[in-house]
Amino acid sequence: MGGRSGGGKGNGGGRNGGRRSVWRRSPAVPQPAPVEPGTAQSPEPAETASAVQAALYRDGVRVSSPDTLAETYRELREQPSGMAWIGLTRPTEAELLSLAAEFGLHPLAVEDAMEAHQRPKLERYGDTLFVVLRAARYLDAPEEVDFGELHIFVSPDFVITVRHGAAPDLSAVRRRMEDSPELLKLGPEAVLYAILDAVVDGYAPVVSGVQNDVDEIETEVFRGDPEVSRRIYELSREMVEFQRATRPLVGMLHGLMAGFAKYETDEELQRYLRDVADHVTHISERVDGFRQALTEILTVNATLVTQQQNAEMRALAEAGFEQNEEVKKISSWAAILFAPTLVGTIYGMNFEHMPELSWGFGYPFAIGLMGVVCFSLYVVFKRRDWL
Repeated sequence: MGGRSGGGKGNGGGRNGGRRSVWRRSPAVPQPAPVEPGTAQSPEPAETASAVQAALYRDGVRVSSPDTLAETYRELREQPSGMAWIGLTRPTEAELLSLAAEFGLHPLAVEDAMEAHQRPKLERYGDTLFVVLRAARYLDAPEEVDFGELHIFVSPDFVITVRHGAAPDLSAVRRRMEDSPELLKLGPEAVLYAILDAVVDGYAPVVSGVQNDVDEIETEVFRGDPEVSRRIYELSREMVEFQRATRPLVGMLHGLMAGFAKYETDEELQRYLRDVADHVTHISERVDGFRQALTEILTVNATLVTQQQNAEMRALAEAGFEQNEEVKKISSWAAILFAPTLVGTIYGMNFEHMPELSWGFGYPFAIGLMGVVCFSLYVVFKRRDWL
């Protein structure tokens, strides 16, 4: 993994084996004299910009806790053995450039750490390993997944972490390692393992929270909740991000395991990393299952919505049919009643020279005419099922 040479596995012998000390600046970069914190001198970091946690370890025990990067650099020059663990949260560009100059970090890796929004990856630049991780945490109140980003520089003598986001809690990782000096004595490789383990362990509550969300969504789908489609879509997007965070880790860990023999990784540490790889594989499979389940739920929801729409359309059609039948009945009776009204209207006009005024059968004829017309209309409408 990290590749320690000579006697560098915790006994300080790795510095004198002919290798350039990674705690000293690259020869291509001028080395300024140590300065006190707060002195404005480039490329030392801006001391008030971001949270910095630094510690120096020897044989798995913390020997110093500098407050600033400038103090860290000074103590490293005074104590050229052991391991440095520097953690920064949302650092400034000046701080990253200062670290790059002090430890000889590759410009491409530093640029990635500045910009963030990187995919999980593992790259090697000389004797420095650059790792990008996507941490995740489940927020109960809004029921959503929050993602953070972590950049790690691992070399035989130092570990630098650059955190963008609230997760993971690296202070807990540091406490855990300091409580296990035998593990911390294994060097930067052990610190990288602990960070990987913390990130992967942080996925477990997310998986549990998402499982609860999926169960709730299934209930809402069959309950006919109109807002469930939006929730399915939002959770599906989070699962895409979760998949992007977990899936590359499988290949990254297998890449680390492939280098066990080459970099002489401690056997106990190999077992720990294999365990992390198993957990990552399991979580990646769970995330894939969530995506598949959400796709199926969305299909079921679309089917149920279509069925509901069809039922509503049928109900509307039936209501329209019933209304049409009522309109036909009303229209039929209106036509039947219109016939006697028409005849009666003619005879009620009171013209002086109206025909049949002097005819004795005029009144019976008018009544009969009304009856014949009404009966005829009734028969016609009845045959057409209007009545």
